[in-house]
Amino acid sequence: MDSALSESRPVPDGPRAPLGDRASNGLKIVVVGGFGVGKTTMVRSVSEIRPLNTEETMTRAGVPTDDTSHVPEKTSTTVAFDFGRITLDEETVLYLFGAPGQERFWFLWDRLFAGTIGAVVLVDDRRLDESWYAIDRLEHHGTPFIVARNDFGGPRHSLEDVREALDLDPRVPLIDCDARSRHSSKQVLLTLAEHLQTLHGAHAAAPVR
Repeated sequence: MDSALSESRPVPDGPRAPLGDRASNGLKIVVVGGFGVGKTTMVRSVSEIRPLNTEETMTRAGVPTDDTSHVPEKTSTTVAFDFGRITLDEETVLYLFGAPGQERFWFLWDRLFAGTIGAVVLVDDRRLDESWYAIDRLEHHGTPFIVARNDFGGPRHSLEDVREALDLDPRVPLIDCDARSRHSSKQVLLTLAEHLQTLHGAHAAAPVR
């Protein structure tokens, strides 16, 4: 899966790229995190098709619940999910789902997690507390995940401080990324793929009781 990701097809500027007739193996990954951490941006940057999204213009009605103090330029928000696709080879396709970040849409998350092989928790280290719910739900479902800190510029905490603040298991990968960059977003997915392979290898090597 990791080598296939590194050679995945480029994102077209025009209509949706056709899916090969022989593609029969669909793998699902979910990108989760708090409000305005860059989930939609990551799906857009790495998808080979024009992503499906359910963004709506933000209004004054959302002011009491949507804190935009750290993302003042944000004018729209996801109200259901984002969807993108990466073709790994002629038979395998990776489907990307970006979950909505606002608390009032969290009820959708459990359904999005169904059938997921792994997840990316995207975080803004200025608002790490908004990431706890995502981590809690993934652990509850037993879904493997990695954590990626999105680059918003300015002074940042060390990755060690972020790991401690999120109380992450030492085995959970924690990396930096720029969700705007296709290359960086692909590296996030490669890290997740490597983590899934490591977990699979450890499970296969475990003695049967």
